[in-house]
Amino acid sequence: MGGLLLLLLSAIPSQAQTEVTDSIVMALDSMYNAMPDERIAEGRIDSTEEQSSLNLPPSTLHQERDWSKWTPDPQRALWLALVIPGGGQIYNRKYWKLPLVYGGFMGCIYAMSWNNMMYKDYAQAYLDIMDDDPNTASYNKFLHLGRQITPSNQDRYKEIFRKRKDRFRRYRDLSFFVMIGVYALSVIDAYVDAELSVFDISKDLSLKLQPAVIGNSMINGSRSLASNAIGVNCVLDF
Repeated sequence: MGGLLLLLLSAIPSQAQTEVTDSIVMALDSMYNAMPDERIAEGRIDSTEEQSSLNLPPSTLHQERDWSKWTPDPQRALWLALVIPGGGQIYNRKYWKLPLVYGGFMGCIYAMSWNNMMYKDYAQAYLDIMDDDPNTASYNKFLHLGRQITPSNQDRYKEIFRKRKDRFRRYRDLSFFVMIGVYALSVIDAYVDAELSVFDISKDLSLKLQPAVIGNSMINGSRSLASNAIGVNCVLDF
């Protein structure tokens, strides 16, 4: 390749050779200046010192995230909270809220399972007491020691089992809606917490209460103490 280039240059006049040589040198120089970006993209330059020695722009240098100045993105916190319960709190780095979120979920799940079990038991007992089959008597386990269902009190126990069946079914459904409320509250908390992460809570934001004299009227060219009153002045600095 180099011999072919020399052969072509020998066939060109001397003045034209100079112009061609200068153009080749400029082209090689521009290619050399573009090489550091390509070498970084290929991973051949890793250290920060070597990148600084090449006078690269700051965007190409590796910069570590400063967690003390990091602020969460409200939209990302919202989507994480929607997809993963408690994910928004983890993204906002408010780990102390996780026991509240997951505790609420676990409590609602336990309430749903307990009320559903009681509803099934009382529903079966109500069905057994309503039929005429003496072999189906699951309602006996709900009776106090020594109590029996007789024709005289059968109607009263039917009403008791019916009310308890409906009550535990209502509690089960209510537990489900409470769990949805806990989920919605965790999503709202994650979004609002991310939005308020840039709220000014410095010492410049303060509320001060101090005594003050209210009223400043003039009577015959002089101030009158009788027209004044002592009160409290509220000062808000921000």
